Amino acid sequence: MRNRMTRQVLSILAITFAFGSFHLEETRAASSSRQPDFVFDGAGYFHRWSKDDQHEFTPEKQEDLKKWSDMITLNGYPEVTDGDGLAAKANAVLENYKIHLAMVLKTSSVPRTEDRPAEHLIAVVLGRPTFIEVAFARFRLMDGKGCSFVYSHRIYGEKIGDQMSVWLKNRGPEIERSLMEWKAMPSPSRFKKELLQTRS
Repeated sequence: MRNRMTRQVLSILAITFAFGSFHLEETRAASSSRQPDFVFDGAGYFHRWSKDDQHEFTPEKQEDLKKWSDMITLNGYPEVTDGDGLAAKANAVLENYKIHLAMVLKTSSVPRTEDRPAEHLIAVVLGRPTFIEVAFARFRLMDGKGCSFVYSHRIYGEKIGDQMSVWLKNRGPEIERSLMEWKAMPSPSRFKKELLQTRS
């Protein structure tokens, strides 16, 4: 089983080289009449789960966090306040991916300019016995604090390396571009504050 999964992941890497976890807390289902919390890549995303500085969102009809296909995760790093701290956080997340046996597809950085702090991108694929997941993580400073926006896509089943390879070939570059050019993303710290207000 392990060797088969490794071959599937390597097959994905061969095509893409050029270019989650489950939670026990109760999720909040989206009402069909409720407006999405934000739009990414043409799809509306609804808040499903939060804990501390982590917030998860999925599109309509993907309320089940044990069987989603697309997810955006907002991570706030309130202790990170400058470019050096952000780079260190991105490196720590990259090492954590590796510890969990992720295969790294790509890492890159956008250099700092006079009006824009440096940003970082990590793209990885994780093979599991019942699904394969690809994750694109963008790290940036927002409202003076570090944060990351992670788009994840899952395909479920066995022997699905070829399916993920096709998805990555067709959608991977577009998702990366949309994530790195996304200007209307919500601030994790602001979202956390608004969420606490609605619950009080």
